[in-house]
Amino acid sequence: EGRIPPENILVVTFSRAAAKEMKERFLKFTGQSATRVTFGTFHGVFYGILRQAYGFTAANILSEEEKSGILKELILNYGGDLAEEGDFPEEIAKEISVVKGNRISLEYYYSSCCPDEVFRQIYNGYQKALRQRRKLDFDDMLLCCYELFVKRKDILAAWQNKFQYIMVDEFQDINHLQYDIVRMLAKPRDNLFIVGDDDQSIYHFRGAKPEIMLNFTKDYPKAETVLLDINYRCTKNVLQAAMNVVGCNQIRFKKRLSTPNEQGKPVKVMEFDNPREEYVKIAAFLKKRLEAGENLEDTAVLFRTNQEAEGLVGALMEYQ
Repeated sequence: EGRIPPENILVVTFSRAAAKEMKERFLKFTGQSATRVTFGTFHGVFYGILRQAYGFTAANILSEEEKSGILKELILNYGGDLAEEGDFPEEIAKEISVVKGNRISLEYYYSSCCPDEVFRQIYNGYQKALRQRRKLDFDDMLLCCYELFVKRKDILAAWQNKFQYIMVDEFQDINHLQYDIVRMLAKPRDNLFIVGDDDQSIYHFRGAKPEIMLNFTKDYPKAETVLLDINYRCTKNVLQAAMNVVGCNQIRFKKRLSTPNEQGKPVKVMEFDNPREEYVKIAAFLKKRLEAGENLEDTAVLFRTNQEAEGLVGALMEYQ
């Protein structure tokens, strides 16, 4: 309707699955079999920009196995007793990602998983290993793209000219580095369309900064806000319980959601003294439903982390 050339539109999100689904929905909606609109993830789009500038190939991307190997060796060299802690390499990797994703200077970063000096030695050793192997990790794809745009205004201008209309999905999960690049890319037109829900921000531990979304209208005072306040997924009881919980947050966009859906079954909240007690209770509850002749195919068990599944699997097997 706006007669905008499709090749000037960029739609960016966080996962490949989401980008693929958005593209498929767009093609179905417009009745096309192909489009020149660019749909991609932050890493995919920014890596494409680096590939054109530096001639990178897939061989330049650090694999998870390589990353793990480099970190384990550095932890053995500098970490002392920490090398024996099973989840320490993951914690270190997470913190390296936070430092890069928020462009934090090492001297101002205080590690929560090891002494600061140990973290700095591991971080510097990791960066040195990457340079020697001419490899990029996931965070470098963004960091190098940012540095490229800062140094080469001609390259930045070419991409600004290509992507004149930018939409960012799941905006509550964005970090400072991603936001900085998006802002540079959107200039001078500032045709930014962001979609997100600050109440659904769960990736703070990975460096996501929901406050970027909360401050968006300060950065872009002319931005129009459209509130999508109808929930189509939940029953009234589930929605009300969710709003009671998240409504306690002080720093959020205040909003009242409604749903055209039925009232549904009430939400039960139960507390247990230990995980074992919880698993047994769930298994007994499911067993009772089976004995009443119910089909359990309409039932799901949701976990906060994968580790919790192990104990429940054991309890379910005990109850057959």
